[in-house]
Amino acid sequence: MIRIVIAEDQRMLLGALASLLDLEDDMEVVGRAADGEEAVALVRLHKPDLCVMDIEMPKKTGLEAAEELKGSGCRVLILTTFARSGYFERAIRAGAHGYLLKDSPSEELADAIRSIMSGRRVYAPELVDDAAYAEENPLTDREREVLLLISEGKNTKEIASELSLTNGTVRNYVSVILDKLGVGNRIEAITRFKEKGWFK
Repeated sequence: MIRIVIAEDQRMLLGALASLLDLEDDMEVVGRAADGEEAVALVRLHKPDLCVMDIEMPKKTGLEAAEELKGSGCRVLILTTFARSGYFERAIRAGAHGYLLKDSPSEELADAIRSIMSGRRVYAPELVDDAAYAEENPLTDREREVLLLISEGKNTKEIASELSLTNGTVRNYVSVILDKLGVGNRIEAITRFKEKGWFK
């Protein structure tokens, strides 16, 4: 019997996925999580064979949860609406055994789970194609650090204080970040960086 935890913040979809997998003779859903934090806790509690994980969830994203579960013995299958190469690459780095899109046929999910349990990796073909053409993150570690602090709502002065820099240096970093990302303001920079899946 393949024991499964499902992590999905949309309640209706969570229930539908659990019902769907429980119908399979060789599968049993042992836990349902509404966010990434709960997913990690349920995996540690129930020690399932596999966790089906959404990406964008409250408290902790599916990618953060997958990174935390790396080496735990629980395989992770990412199931998401986001066909973004950045997310896909990060999922691979987090050790995910599979990455499927939610618009895949429902029978594909059970087949993917069986394939993963037999030692194979299952990735949506369109993502594998995209990954070959994926852009590299153009920002340095320090620039990414500055952008992360911007995304937390910090202003130039606060960032300067936290990173022991002058206000002018922070403004220079911001200018370089906007230029590298090809955007006009800080909000667009955060959005672009998120869409590419570059936030660690």
